[in-house]
Amino acid sequence: MNKILAICLIAGISFTACNNNNAKEEALAKEAALKQVKDSLALDSFKKAEVAEKERLENERLEQERLATQARQQSSSNASSASYQDANQGDQYYEANESDAQPVATAPEKKGWSDAAKGTAIGAGAGAVVGALIDKDKRLRGAAIGAAIGGGGGYAIGRKKDRQSGRVQK
Repeated sequence: MNKILAICLIAGISFTACNNNNAKEEALAKEAALKQVKDSLALDSFKKAEVAEKERLENERLEQERLATQARQQSSSNASSASYQDANQGDQYYEANESDAQPVATAPEKKGWSDAAKGTAIGAGAGAVVGALIDKDKRLRGAAIGAAIGGGGGYAIGRKKDRQSGRVQK
């Protein structure tokens, strides 16, 4: 009787364990599918942002070309009407040329991350990893302390580089 009871108990536990794994696997599959959907939506939004940025750049380029064309037309009309005879100078003429035209304003280029920001990010990441490795009992505490120290050191080094490059004044 004890053997039958033990076999039934083991069979029941194994079936329960198998059913638990199926539920876990289904939950993991649902999470993976949800993550895929979110990732695809994020990629779609990145693609939309890329297309919008390309359109904006194309519109800026067309606007600059239009302004340049207008400036050339104005300077050529000024050149034809700028020839005149100065009453005080006799037969001397003044002719305007295209070098007198105003330069077309261009949009400032984005500079990206400053060296201080890059240094802070790299220092904080490296400090967190090193801090977690050093403090084996409480890894989160070690990571936090390491990130703070590494971020501060990286910021100081990056700020010095920014000053040397002229991006930042004192």
